[in-house]
This record gives sequence, structure tokens and C-alpha cells, in this order.
Amino acid sequence: MANNLKPIRTKADYEAALAEVERLWGAKRGTPKGDRLDVLATLIDVYETKHYPMDPPDPVEAIRFRMEQQGLTRKDLEPMIGPRNRVADVLNRKRSLSIEMIRQLHDRLGISAEVLIRPSRLDKIA
Repeated sequence: MANNLKPIRTKADYEAALAEVERLWGAKRGTPKGDRLDVLATLIDVYETKHYPMDPPDPVEAIRFRMEQQGLTRKDLEPMIGPRNRVADVLNRKRSLSIEMIRQLHDRLGISAEVLIRPSRLDKIA
């Protein structure tokens, strides 16, 4: 890639930027190489967001993922969701999350409220 940075517009530009990032990987922050790495990473991120968008996860999948990450059981969710049967209904997609459940899960587990307010996959089918 040339010394001058430019927007990534094509697949070839993208691949060249990735190759240069690989060469610059580990460059110290605040150095010319480190600054170039930061700018390239930003350009790559913009290109990937536009060309390879990712849907946010399903709320139930996000809860299950966080449970796995933190070694939590269904019982651990009771203070946030309610009694055992309500936790089971939410995880089995038989019940939607209430605003209070969303607040609790966001505050206690750090799951994005934006993810939690999305309809679960079952809601989309019904």
C-alpha cells in the first residue's frame, strides 16, 4: 500500500490494507507506524461494517452466552428475571423479557440493553 492513506473502496484495497496491518502489527502507539496502524484499523472497520454487517445477537442467545462466560446457572438469573419457572420460560422463548428484566440483566450482567430489547427469534416467527 502507498504511503498516503486513502479510503478502502474495493476488495483489493481491503486485502492490501489487511496485509499492511499484518506487517505493522505490534507497532508502538504514538509512533508513525503505530499511528498508521490505528488509521488503517479504522478504515478497515468502516469497510467491514458497510460490506459485512453483523446482526446483533438474539436476546436469549446473549443471556445464554453470558451465563456460559460467567459460569452462571438458571438459579443465578432468578434475582434478575424472577422465579425458576419464569427463568425457564424466558430461556425457552415462551416469555418475552419485561422492561424490568432488561434493566436487571443490563445492570448486573452488562448485556447491552439494545440487544435485550430486540425480539427473540421465536417472537419473529409467531
